[in-house]
Amino acid sequence: LAQAISDHIALWRKPSLRARDRVRGRTKKSPTAGGPAPSGAQEDMAGKKACVMLNAARLDFDGRISWDKVKETVDLTSYDISNDEEIVARVQGAEIVMNKEYPLPGKLIRAFPDSVKLICEAGTGYNNIDIEACREKGIALCNVPEYTTEAMGDYAITLVLALSCSLGAQMKALAKGDRTYMQQCHLGQLPHFEIRGKTFGIIGGLGYIAQNITKKALALGMKVIASDLPTTPLGMRDNGVEVVTVDDLYARSDFVIPMVPLNAHTKGLVNAEAFDKMKPTAFLINTARGPIVDQDAIVDALRKKKIAGAALDVFGEGSAPPPPLPEDSPLYDVFKEFDNVILTPHIGWQRMEARQRVVNTVAENIAKYARGDPMNIDMQTGLPIR
Repeated sequence: LAQAISDHIALWRKPSLRARDRVRGRTKKSPTAGGPAPSGAQEDMAGKKACVMLNAARLDFDGRISWDKVKETVDLTSYDISNDEEIVARVQGAEIVMNKEYPLPGKLIRAFPDSVKLICEAGTGYNNIDIEACREKGIALCNVPEYTTEAMGDYAITLVLALSCSLGAQMKALAKGDRTYMQQCHLGQLPHFEIRGKTFGIIGGLGYIAQNITKKALALGMKVIASDLPTTPLGMRDNGVEVVTVDDLYARSDFVIPMVPLNAHTKGLVNAEAFDKMKPTAFLINTARGPIVDQDAIVDALRKKKIAGAALDVFGEGSAPPPPLPEDSPLYDVFKEFDNVILTPHIGWQRMEARQRVVNTVAENIAKYARGDPMNIDMQTGLPIR
């Protein structure tokens, strides 16, 4: 396993390695049939639109994903990995571009050929795509809002359970050869408590994923409180969730998790001031986007024991790894310093069923586009259409 991880990181870091074996499932494009394709876009003999998947390995890293539903609708050329220097050349002649979390800034999008009419983000967040550049080029955008609702709900509860019994701390000790807990048959001063009756605070707690987390937490006997927009009425909802102010949420919660999209309003939302309002026995969980939690602030909060621990599945300025967390990140330091710190490489969404679901839903989005149906993101506002 260690060697496999090392090889994977090397693949992303060395262009000479990335250049090999990166085209998968490639279908040779044929001359346009059945009428002209828009602005230089290519179609195969069956009239399928040309589609390029830029980074299939982000979804299909284990070779277990089927792309058949996508291929039913489009002539698909799929690359395991692409970098900035390769993308513009790879989308030549394509009408549809598929992407999973890779940053597509304005400079890249403005260099796209006029043939590109749709970018399909194979995920929920699309903060990695420059919407203004898409508007300028007349490119539509779609995403997949609910593909990982179940998986992310499972993972949030997994982290709650792991933190509540100091599971990470026990594994860290044993991995270092420290068998104290095994020999004494108890956990000493480590946190170890039931979650029934504990309060789970969800920032932005009325969205799809948050509602799934709520359902699972309530089933386990937890209390769930949620904050939302300032205009959202406070009080108890029919589903058992109490809507509160964010300050009240910080003060009351035993576990705090942000479930908001990353944008200019939410970057650094969980900051030093927020940690000052939390209970010293509280745990912070982040499975959404790294920059929602101020990295310096959480490192400081852990070192000053403002909170009891943290579980982080997302990091840094990017939407998600890869690229991996930098080797000199202070988060690695606090992982070593403190028992109840869990770090994972954005695996919350990666369950097999969720990955297949997102591919199949992208195929559905493409089929809607081919029929002339509107996409699910309003290009004027940049907001989802619901």
